[in-house]
Amino acid sequence: MTTLPDVVAEETDTGEDWRRLSPRMLVVHPLNELLRAAPALLAVLVVGATSGRGPWWSVAGAGALVLMGILRWFTTTYRVTPRQVQVRKGLVHRRVLTVPTDRVRTVDVDAQALHRILGLAKVSIGTGRSDKSDEGIKLDALSKDVAERLRGELLHRRPVAVQANENTAENVPAPDPEVVLASLRPGWIKYGPFTLSGFVTVGIVAAFVFRLISESNVDPDRFGPFRVVFHHLSSVSIARAISEAIVTLVVVVVVASTVGYVLAFWNYRLTRHSGGTLHVSRGAISTRSTTIEERRLRGVEISEPLLLRAVKGARILAITTGLRVGRGAERGGTLLLPPAPRAEVERVARDVLTDPAAVSVGLASHGPRARRRRYNRALGMSAILVGFVFVLWATNVVGLDVALVSLVLLPIGALLAADRYRNLGHAVSESPGGATLVGRHGSLVRRRVMLSRDGIIGWNVHQSFFQRRSGLATLVATTAAGHQHYEIVDVELAEALRVADQALPGLVTPFLVHPIA
Repeated sequence: MTTLPDVVAEETDTGEDWRRLSPRMLVVHPLNELLRAAPALLAVLVVGATSGRGPWWSVAGAGALVLMGILRWFTTTYRVTPRQVQVRKGLVHRRVLTVPTDRVRTVDVDAQALHRILGLAKVSIGTGRSDKSDEGIKLDALSKDVAERLRGELLHRRPVAVQANENTAENVPAPDPEVVLASLRPGWIKYGPFTLSGFVTVGIVAAFVFRLISESNVDPDRFGPFRVVFHHLSSVSIARAISEAIVTLVVVVVVASTVGYVLAFWNYRLTRHSGGTLHVSRGAISTRSTTIEERRLRGVEISEPLLLRAVKGARILAITTGLRVGRGAERGGTLLLPPAPRAEVERVARDVLTDPAAVSVGLASHGPRARRRRYNRALGMSAILVGFVFVLWATNVVGLDVALVSLVLLPIGALLAADRYRNLGHAVSESPGGATLVGRHGSLVRRRVMLSRDGIIGWNVHQSFFQRRSGLATLVATTAAGHQHYEIVDVELAEALRVADQALPGLVTPFLVHPIA
């Protein structure tokens, strides 16, 4: 049987089973360091232009960054054994990171544009922890073939043989059977403009341009395009200028969101492998492949941002151990399905859950107390803002027209409260595959969380001052997966305890004064 080090035998050996990363990373890391530091180097160049030493400081900084990138190759070695994955790195501060192979939960293979050109890939090995203190194991960069075979060995638990002889068929690893659960359809691209990712892109570009202009002390009016725009806006009425700016912004955001959707999710495929794993691959210029053990999948979350919900779209996030969440879900490895039709989202959710009925189970409402609390919070905040604007009007800070326009916050608050209450709901779905806790909440982003009983490790019941006055509580299911806590918000205390007991019978009973009815 082939041992795990054979998987990486084609990389450069450094002796005693320790191996270096691919020599081609000598191109990747220096260039990446230069790209990340480009704004700072440009600022140094501009600021130092007055003394005539700006180019020299920029060249020195670029040389230092290139040297750091080269040193990463000389100071980084790794080895993979049947029991451990180890990475040794650092020059002054030497560290050895070790992960037992039986603790490997996820393997993420990422290939950015430069990686793909050079035939490389970055491998991130998840250990089942979602907290920020867990660095995990990252191998950047391995050759693409080695990365794929390493993932197959670590997650699919199948031995990988090295071809000693191209004519020996028995040395070639058998293909891993897979079932395609979902793949990108051209019609899904229409949901791209409703993800609002274009706002982020436009904001980053605008901030960079503004910072560049500010640092270089350049007058924008000196450039032709800016001069034409400024002249046009100054020659029309304020209402028309605002309208044209809004229309232009919407068009730019729509185009940027659509392009971003295509680049991020082109060639998207969700497959199930015979080894009990789900495999997600996507990307046009930069590709990303994430493999998740199904036995580590604790549930899914159906996320519906407001605009996406308006066109009957949604997306699916995995609730699993070993993948961090909370920073750009569309870019993260937890995304199982990109923005797609709601019916397709529900179908995929049923395919990956052990309890398919949880996707369509009816949810219990949270009652009049929760509704009243929603209206009190929304209208109270709106009234405070309106009152503040009228105080500004009374002190001649703003005009009467601004104060009157602020009154629109009251009906907007009422609509928001109604939508937030309508989206509240919870249930415990029982099936032969096991019980599933289902909770739904949110308005700007409505989330339906389906967390399996096996993933719940405890409960928290907390009440704020205002919740106690209303007889309500928030039931929090703690778990080692995903965000590590999932809430059922503003439910009556007795109902919260009943749901906790139904989902995990007997866990809360020893702490109750009276038995649950």
